[in-house]
Formats: sequence, structure tokens, C-alpha cells
Amino acid sequence: MNSRERMIKALNHQEPDRVPYDLAGTTVTGICKGAFLNAMKERGLSTEYDAKEVDPISQIVTPVEETLVKLKSDTRRIGARRVIDYEKIRTKEGSVWSLVDHWDCLWKLDETKDFYYNQFTHPLEQYDSITEGLKHWHVPDWADYVDRMKADIAEQAPFLGDYCGIADRNCAGLTEMSLRIRGYEKWYMDLLLDPEGAEELLEQITQHKIDYWNSLFDWIQEQGLEDKIQVMSECDDLGTQRSTLIAPDDLRRLVIPRFKRIWANNKKRMPHAKNFMHTCGSVRPILPDLIEAGLDIYNPVQFTAKDMDLKELKQEFGKDLVFWGGGIDTQSTLCKGTPDEVRDEVKRILDIMAPGGGFVFAPVHNIQDDVSGANFWAMWDTLMEYGKY
Repeated sequence: MNSRERMIKALNHQEPDRVPYDLAGTTVTGICKGAFLNAMKERGLSTEYDAKEVDPISQIVTPVEETLVKLKSDTRRIGARRVIDYEKIRTKEGSVWSLVDHWDCLWKLDETKDFYYNQFTHPLEQYDSITEGLKHWHVPDWADYVDRMKADIAEQAPFLGDYCGIADRNCAGLTEMSLRIRGYEKWYMDLLLDPEGAEELLEQITQHKIDYWNSLFDWIQEQGLEDKIQVMSECDDLGTQRSTLIAPDDLRRLVIPRFKRIWANNKKRMPHAKNFMHTCGSVRPILPDLIEAGLDIYNPVQFTAKDMDLKELKQEFGKDLVFWGGGIDTQSTLCKGTPDEVRDEVKRILDIMAPGGGFVFAPVHNIQDDVSGANFWAMWDTLMEYGKY
């Protein structure tokens, strides 16, 4: 059974030969540079990764193909880099790297203390309202962006092979992008003081995403690669540790209908592929709404958040959703636990989530920089040994 066959069975809630494993299939199921180097050095494997970091803001790297094969990752990604032309647009002063992204947001990383880039400016923060700001700003034009995007995905396509191909998003979600563009405090206030402006910004980002997806699908179909794509990956962090980001009714009114449009567009273009969404935190109250809107695959399954018990999620939503993630807690066990504690948690979660299929193993979000090589391999070895059906 090859990786694509294995994944198709899991996505259809059937048990393949083993639980599928995803590393680097999306920008939210990857590995940070430091953790990757730690893990590869632990076993004398190549520390080489794709020179074009898929997400330089979060310092997420894609191991070279030879390493992905050795790690038995069942997925391969195709999609835009988070920062197009990253190597050309960044500048350095002393120990600080800086860049202005496609959305006019300024990011900085200090090599002496930072693991990731931090955002320093928000393009619409200076204005009294979103409505006023939108008079002076617009979603960036696609003409030049698409050409550069196609150059990147052309380099990714040869590696789709017999793997589960994932068409991945190009930017953060609707609420995440709104927060980055307007500024956190201002955007939350705008939901009350300028709701029409908040909706207009959401609408522009939604159309931007649809334009991106259609450009990506056009290229995939021109190349005759449709059958190699099984998953279409979107994201939007709609939860906190204890609740949804904003009231569930507001998400049902403002955000979920727009994802429904995105997913409907994507299904129309690629009817055989499944809709994947990453949303961290406590989101159980809105899972039925996301399912109704067209969601097939839920990630990252943050089981340490409120009301996110794995047994209950599997029982309540296991017939409707594939759970992609939740394989181990990245906030505590994977980074702070012992290898024995890592092994125990992986076994416990496999016992809950693997039966009946509908489960793809990945940690809760990306493997962070502070994960030791010993803990990475404790996770991986246990999955390979204990994850067989």
C-alpha cells in the first residue's frame, strides 16, 4: 500500500495498513528549523532542507525529499510560500532581520533572542476605523504574485509521486489576516464600532483566497495533476485555550459563511478532494457549523483546550470529520516531557483515535524549536511500532 492509497482509506474512515503520518504536508503540520536539526543530528541523518523555507515567519522548513522518504511521511505539499521572494526582500541590520510582506506588514527577527519573526506594524492601525483605512488600502493585486507563485509550485510538483498531495493555502485565515492588517485591539473594537468595515475587510480577504485557490487549481489542471491532490488545506485560528476567539454566534455570522463559500468553490474545482481546516483552541461549539459548511478534515485537535476531550470528539464527530493531528501535545509533553512520557502519550492517543480510520497522525501544530531530538524520535518510533492496524 503506497502513501496515497493509505491516506485515501483513512480519509474515507477506513483502516489502512497503518495510521498515516504527516510531516511537512502543510505549513501547520511541519517542523521548525531548530527541532529539525536536533532530530536529524540525533540519528546522523541529513540536516539539509529546502533552501526556500515554506514559512520563514515561523521558521518552518521542509526536509529534502530523501529525508521525507526516510521519515515515511505520507504527504507532499504544493502551494505558495508564506512570503514570496523571502530571500530577496529581507534586510539585516546588526542581528535583526526585517521584511515587509505581501500585505504591507513589517516583521522582524533578532537572531540573538527570537525563534520566529514578530509583527511590528499593522497597515490599517493608524486609521480611526477600518472603513476609513480601506479607502487608502486594498488587497494586493494578483498579476505579479501569481507568476512568482507558479515558479515555486513548479518546483514542488515533481515530488507528489504516490503520496497524498495537499494543495495548501497561501496566507493566514480570515480573522487572523484581519487582526494582522488592522491590529488586534483595533479589530476587536471595530466589531462593535465599525461592523460594516470589519465585514468589508473580511470580504476582501475572502475574495483574495478564492482568487488564490482558482489560480492554484488552474495550474494544477493545466499540468494534469488533479488526481495527485487529495486534500485542500485552509486555516483560521478561531479558538483560545478556554473559548472561541469571539462569540460562536459572531463566528457563525461573520466567518463560517465565508469559509463555506471558499470550500464550495474548491469542491467545485476539485470534487474528489477533501476540505481541511486548521483551527487551534477550544472550538467544539462550532464544529457542527463547520461540518455543515463543508469541512471534511479537522486539525490540529488541541485536546488540552477546554471541552476538547479526544474520546468525546471521536464519538461525537468521528463519522463526519477526519481528525488530522492531536497525536501528541506540543505545549508540554513533546517539548518538556521525557521520552517515556512521549511514548506513553502517543500510545494512549492512538488507542483512542486510530480505530475505524479517520485519523492522520501529526502533533498538535508544528513541532517547535524547543523539541529535543530524543523526544522527536520517541514520538516517531512509537507511531511506527504501535500505529499498525
